[in-house]
Amino acid sequence: MSVSDADIAFALELFDGLGPLNTRKMMGGLCLYRDGTIFAILHSDGSIWLKGAGEFADRMTAEGWTRWTYAREGKNTTAMPYWRLPDAMLDDPDLACNLASEAISQLT
Repeated sequence: MSVSDADIAFALELFDGLGPLNTRKMMGGLCLYRDGTIFAILHSDGSIWLKGAGEFADRMTAEGWTRWTYAREGKNTTAMPYWRLPDAMLDDPDLACNLASEAISQLT
């Protein structure tokens, strides 16, 4: 399953306040970039995941955001450096952009 055009349009509108963004489809999802830095992933189910590092990652963990994990058969669970943007934030582009800006600042 791949991301829908409607989900892509929603994500781009949500983060419109960040300025020009680039995207790249990968493995059924979509990576979102600002100035060459990946800051979020749009999964095929429409969920948006912000990339975390440093204090921002610590904050998302402390606030109880869901971290992206996966497990391969016979292997340990692996935690990826992405946290799911809470649903309440999907209705607030200003807050979503502020959070994405924090993520980007920790990544660059």
